[in-house]
Amino acid sequence: MTAHATSPSAARPLPLAGLRVVEFTHMVMGPTCGMVLADMGAEVIKVEPLEGDRTRYLLGAGAGFFPMFNRNKKSIAINLHQPEGAEVARKLALSADVVLENFKPDTMAKYGLDYAALSAQNPKLIYVSHKGFLPGPYEHRTALDEVVQMMGGLAYMTGRPGDPLRAGTSVNDIMGGMFGAIGALGALIQRGITGRGQEVQSALFENNVFLVGQHMLQYAMTGQPAAPMPARISPWGVYDVFTVKDGEQIFISAVSDAQWATFCAVFGLADLKTDARYASNNDRVRERPTLLPILRERLASYSAAQVAHLMEANKLPYAPIRKPEELFDDEHLLATGGLADMVLPDGAHAGETSKATLFPFTMDGQRLGVRLNPPRLGADTDTLLSGLKYSPEQIRNFRTHQCVG
Repeated sequence: MTAHATSPSAARPLPLAGLRVVEFTHMVMGPTCGMVLADMGAEVIKVEPLEGDRTRYLLGAGAGFFPMFNRNKKSIAINLHQPEGAEVARKLALSADVVLENFKPDTMAKYGLDYAALSAQNPKLIYVSHKGFLPGPYEHRTALDEVVQMMGGLAYMTGRPGDPLRAGTSVNDIMGGMFGAIGALGALIQRGITGRGQEVQSALFENNVFLVGQHMLQYAMTGQPAAPMPARISPWGVYDVFTVKDGEQIFISAVSDAQWATFCAVFGLADLKTDARYASNNDRVRERPTLLPILRERLASYSAAQVAHLMEANKLPYAPIRKPEELFDDEHLLATGGLADMVLPDGAHAGETSKATLFPFTMDGQRLGVRLNPPRLGADTDTLLSGLKYSPEQIRNFRTHQCVG
């Protein structure tokens, strides 16, 4: 059985309790969609090949993929290449309210697991496909998060001029999965009205274009191409990273005239406050080339802790420059329940407990927690097959013939 974990949400009904989701996914995008539905209470069944989802074994930047995006799920291992295995998978999919997939176009059709085949037998089925591109000229290209960041303008906007740089996390994969979940929730509401399911499609490239849409409209409004973020013309006079005492860094901002007045008072900058060149925010934006060097010189003698204390005490926006691993000890996350204990399923630290980040919203005043730890490969195979009315002898035969694991 899948190991259970405690959470604040365990004692109350969750909004998707009673919903069954069968997930034919791998990597990040599809699993994110499944995790959204699972965290909200759905029974999410992850179908894995006999060797397991490849993300269980990734190194480096991929090591966190499986435990991050597969909590609150069950695991069944099925060999789709075996006819009996594909039949088991179809029976499981037809028991679902929602089916998720994120394979190359036409892959699911080879096994009779595409929307057309399944919906012919279950018209109420909601089917969510996660792809690199929506149907069109690019649909048969192989897409990855970094691929669409490069072709969709995000890498250009993130890096310095002439040096396109991918964002520091899997933004399109994660958001693409979230949009898939939003589509599934909308389809569920519509099914409640019409009694019929539908196919939902979400795609990496289109998600990326949505993310840079503000820059596209900036060009439409001004006629000026958006500059990469490191070279952009900031809309705020004081809105930057400052290097202070002992080489420490801190982000400081003063985005209104009132905040500028307070900032000057706090740091003893009366001469700048009365300087007409810096009277309004737009004035300060125009004078950033002269203003920022002055501020950097004046603040250089403060430690980052001193700057943070003064900014905090005077309700001015600021931020320490943090590394991801430092967030495990963040006092706000720990105090507000933003991190939950979860047992790691694979790798060198399998069986150990770590903190996992939860969704950034509350329902009925509580966070959606970890009910099921990320599953071991095939942890729920026997139980799920029994639920599909397969006998113990049939299950043994499936294992003997490597149809399931």
